[in-house]
Amino acid sequence: MDDAPTPAGTSAAVPSDGPAGSAPTVAAYLAVADEAFDGIEAVLALLDDDSVNRTPLPGTVNTVFALMTHVHGMACYWGGSLIAGERNPRDRASEFRSRGTVAEARDLLDDLRTRLPGWVDIACTEGVRDPHAAGTSRSDAADVTAEWALQHLFHEIAQHSGHMEICRDLVLAD
Repeated sequence: MDDAPTPAGTSAAVPSDGPAGSAPTVAAYLAVADEAFDGIEAVLALLDDDSVNRTPLPGTVNTVFALMTHVHGMACYWGGSLIAGERNPRDRASEFRSRGTVAEARDLLDDLRTRLPGWVDIACTEGVRDPHAAGTSRSDAADVTAEWALQHLFHEIAQHSGHMEICRDLVLAD
């Protein structure tokens, strides 16, 4: 932390007049995401290019790679398209059929680690830039707030991180 004195007449505190709050809010969102991302990294560390594409129960349980692809697509929709106004084409159904390598899964995770701070900052300072962004199965997406979108994004990351852990454990137990 910078211990430099603040110029007279100014405050070191960050104003909390943005839609979702202030710098402490941004830091809190990113800390929660980092915990989930670290969990996903731990899952990937134990898998190889075969096991990342295996399912413990074919036809009913998604593979770790498919889940990582879905997490990436979901986050790029809620954070990138809806909040930040980016154009992130998405084929949600194909996310669950995707196959790839551990390195490719890590690339998707690294992409989220890089892009998420910008999306959170936009949500906390501007709100939702494109409420009509395409890419979700939710019919109420156009009506959500930036706060709701961030909470939903983090809920989904955490939920699917847990799914990845269970899938990894069952696949490696085979």
